[in-house]
Amino acid sequence: MIRTQIQISESQARKIRRAALEHSISFAEVVRRCIDQSLEGSGDLGDRYARARRMLGRVRESRGKKNISREHDRYLEDAFS
Repeated sequence: MIRTQIQISESQARKIRRAALEHSISFAEVVRRCIDQSLEGSGDLGDRYARARRMLGRVRESRGKKNISREHDRYLEDAFS
């Protein structure tokens, strides 16, 4: 491991401490996992489009709803309210 020093806000530190307690891991481990998760999602735009194209057609319309592609925002709002 490489030791490094960063500056974060009080709010960020509170959130990290809370996550560390919730998951029974160290403060540093929360930071490492956040970095890994953030960087795994990165990639150039072409890679993201390629991943999206591979997903096309894999999801069927659910529960008889034929307009999910047009009404997805409304369905998400309903699901989370």
